[in-house]
Amino acid sequence: MYHFKRWLIVLGIGCMAISCENDIHEVEQLGKKKLGVEVGTGIVSQFSQAGRIKAVLKAPYMLRYQYDTVKIEFPKTMHVDFYDSTAKIDSRLFARFGSYLENENKVLLRDSVIVFNIKGDTLFTNELYWDQLKGSYYTDKPVIISQTNPIRQKLYGTGFSSNQDLTNIKVYKVGYGNAGQSSFLNVPDSSL
Repeated sequence: MYHFKRWLIVLGIGCMAISCENDIHEVEQLGKKKLGVEVGTGIVSQFSQAGRIKAVLKAPYMLRYQYDTVKIEFPKTMHVDFYDSTAKIDSRLFARFGSYLENENKVLLRDSVIVFNIKGDTLFTNELYWDQLKGSYYTDKPVIISQTNPIRQKLYGTGFSSNQDLTNIKVYKVGYGNAGQSSFLNVPDSSL
């Protein structure tokens, strides 16, 4: 009987050792970081500074990724209204895609980006960076700038920087528009 119990214990330990083998893929997955993704719909976010509203962001869909730093994406369009010191809208921004890295306070805007101010000056580009801390925009991609003051004109170029309300615009390489248009296109005002 003693030998039988001993034999059962050895057999039980042997079965446990054989059944405890781990799948190498399962072990590899244990060491990988799990990515946390939060999904939001119907997003309306207000940004304020010193008790004054600075901007309101609206987006139909948002993804928030938990990496070492938080990354937020707006893959289905975004719209931002910017406010002046009197709480009136002074410029607006539209893009089909936006990506925000929280620790850098910079937003990458892509795909049909449009920025315009209350004076009617408008920027068109396919890629633009928005530096929230400096309140500025910049890109090294082609841009079209439509200005209304002092006369209606379009400026074509590559590389651009400006403050957030488009009042201090710099184009680094002024170029030509489509079909050989000059860099400035004067359009007569219909009210004259």
